Amino acid sequence: MSAPESGSRNAKSETKPAIASSPAPPAPRPPRTSPSNHVYIGKKPVMSYAMSALIQLSQSTEIILKARGMVISRAVDVAEIVTKRLGNNAFSVKDIKIGTERVGEGEESRNVSTIEISIGPK
Repeated sequence: MSAPESGSRNAKSETKPAIASSPAPPAPRPPRTSPSNHVYIGKKPVMSYAMSALIQLSQSTEIILKARGMVISRAVDVAEIVTKRLGNNAFSVKDIKIGTERVGEGEESRNVSTIEISIGPK
């Protein structure tokens, strides 16, 4: 009797419609409102930002690395990699600006440190 039961299970599973799950289309990116020579440093690997910076430097005369908070050290690492290791000493740090931004609203607002590192040809 086990043979007909398993056959009936297969018949039931064959009659169920397959649910096609297609991935949702990616959301459209908002248009870039910042200048094209700015590289915003985040949590990606350092070499990703270094390569992006070199590509931007090949298209413009100067780039600005921007970072805030805990990733300021990553911005410094990117600047060092671009100027010393990958750039073949063709680029140098032109200017460094530090500051503070107010983030959040009300009682949850706090100060966050920022840095802007300008890199250009020697």
